[in-house]
Amino acid sequence: MREHLGFLRTSSVVVKIAAWIFLLIGIFGALSMFLKESMGYSRLMIILGSALYIFFFFLFYIIAKIADLLIKIINEIKKE
Repeated sequence: MREHLGFLRTSSVVVKIAAWIFLLIGIFGALSMFLKESMGYSRLMIILGSALYIFFFFLFYIIAKIADLLIKIINEIKKE
């Protein structure tokens, strides 16, 4: 198990970065669609798009937190 800690740490950081990128893209996309509402974007489409990006943010962030928790569990098992 100990040999997988480096991978878990790296993947946790990468997934957290991906989560924040999804959130930023969602925010900027929603703002862009809101400002260009005259181009045919409905408010429902803006809300659904934003909700989808927020969902992916939380999904990826939870996955990264689970990886962090696994690291802590492995370290606690090693201490005993």
